[in-house]
Amino acid sequence: MEFTHIDDSGVKMVDISEKSDVLRVATAEGKIKLREDTVKAIAENRIAKGNVFATAIVAATLAVKKTSELIPMCHPIPISHIEVSFETFDDGIKASCTVKSTGKTGVEMEALTGVSTALLTIWDMVKSMEKDETGNYPETAIDGIRVVRKEKF
Repeated sequence: MEFTHIDDSGVKMVDISEKSDVLRVATAEGKIKLREDTVKAIAENRIAKGNVFATAIVAATLAVKKTSELIPMCHPIPISHIEVSFETFDDGIKASCTVKSTGKTGVEMEALTGVSTALLTIWDMVKSMEKDETGNYPETAIDGIRVVRKEKF
């Protein structure tokens, strides 16, 4: 077995101490592809684990607050607002997460972490409905996670 040495001398947090505090806003979105029956069951609140959207909002909120603990070079920042929303389609759900902060660095990583966690939570809550007879998920997929808005004021 061969091991590769990784030079970690360039790994560091970016120094933001000279930057001014400004209001920053970022929105990220993504989609989870689901079976039509699953989407209908979510809309009718018939999922065995409970209210999917309420649980995904709580999970996304917690994830946003913990972003700097999950992503090593991400600065901890003061979060002033988190908004999570959902749009349903016959073949899935689009989630969106908007984060606001007044600080020295952007909030796009927090928005991306929030929307990713919301989508993962949806998958976890509906996985029993999405499995096929072999226990796999042939139709379920998360994709299109991206930042759709990043502003500073």
